[in-house]
Amino acid sequence: DELAHTNIPGSLREKRYQDVEEILKAGIDVFSTLNIQHIESLNDLVARITGVVVRERVPDRVLEDADEVVVVDVTPETLEERLLEGKIYAPEKIEQSLENFFQRRHLIALRELALREVADNVEEDAATLKGQSCNIHERVLVCVSTYPNSLQLLRRGARISNYMNASFYALFVDNPDRFLTKAESLHVETCQKLCQEFNGQFLRVQSPNIAQAISEVAKQYRITQIVIGESQQSRWKLLLRGSLTQQLVRSLKHVDLHIIATEKN
Repeated sequence: DELAHTNIPGSLREKRYQDVEEILKAGIDVFSTLNIQHIESLNDLVARITGVVVRERVPDRVLEDADEVVVVDVTPETLEERLLEGKIYAPEKIEQSLENFFQRRHLIALRELALREVADNVEEDAATLKGQSCNIHERVLVCVSTYPNSLQLLRRGARISNYMNASFYALFVDNPDRFLTKAESLHVETCQKLCQEFNGQFLRVQSPNIAQAISEVAKQYRITQIVIGESQQSRWKLLLRGSLTQQLVRSLKHVDLHIIATEKN
């Protein structure tokens, strides 16, 4: 129990997880428990949430090396009941713990943090399986171009990202066979600045095939939502070549496409 705790003075190793690593090397299975606030990489975030710097911590590799992680998820109300019943701390420490680290708002935030950590692990595990994907977190990609409507698309995409609490990306596909004018280059820079103002990541790739480039980026970054503008091409070109939307629908089976209507110049 309590994998993150420190061993008693005089022990061969300082931490319990170090004992576990030695036992595992000997080929013996180990079952242990760990609270979300004890993971090293989350220490600063936990301190911001609770105002408490947790001293007992384990390296992330301990969790990453586990063959299986099971989340014991209880509501804040249930945890409070267990505390009041004396199932976690001695009676003299109950009131102090409820007024400090175990405040209701802290418990809600820590519970969400634990569920997100598990979701990340599920995605990473699925990504290692050939031909399988499991995108639990939403990720929004806005496809910008040299058309003026790109700024509108970025704003709409940022709103969608905020609603979904999603990561935000913007992509510009540079055609290597075509040089941008000065005005077009400035427009792309403006798109990049606006993307960064929305705390997004601006991506720029070179490819003569726009649909293929968008598809590859979407797969690489595990995008779940794509925002594009309606086609600026003539009906004849759409009939001959097919629209960008049609090409993306064929190549991306599990991605939602948002086609934003814009005024044509």
